Amino acid sequence: VQLQASGGGLVQTGGSLRLSCAASGSGFSLESMGWYRQAPGKQRESVATVDWNSGVVTNYEPSVQGRFTISTDAAKKTVHLQMNSLKSEDTAVYFCHARWRYYGRTYVRENWGRGTQVTVSS
Repeated sequence: VQLQASGGGLVQTGGSLRLSCAASGSGFSLESMGWYRQAPGKQRESVATVDWNSGVVTNYEPSVQGRFTISTDAAKKTVHLQMNSLKSEDTAVYFCHARWRYYGRTYVRENWGRGTQVTVSS
């Protein structure tokens, strides 16, 4: 399974960006997809995660609640992160994350996409 992320960039404070991440491969089913971020000198943190089967968002990092929205396109095995009202503290490298399993198997695996830089300038 490969994860291809896109949509990062430079935006001014208060602006918006939309990140997308598509999962590709064969013979697998997704368990969850989500986004993490890592700012310079800080640990990677979870931003938002969605359970793939139910579509239920299982978490939003408190500081993004109400500003970020995670959504899915099941047919394209893609997860989006709409980021509005961006703040300088949202500046980080954003990583797509997926938990998945091969059909007929119980072992859940996880993959990370390459990070995409989001820079919010004041």
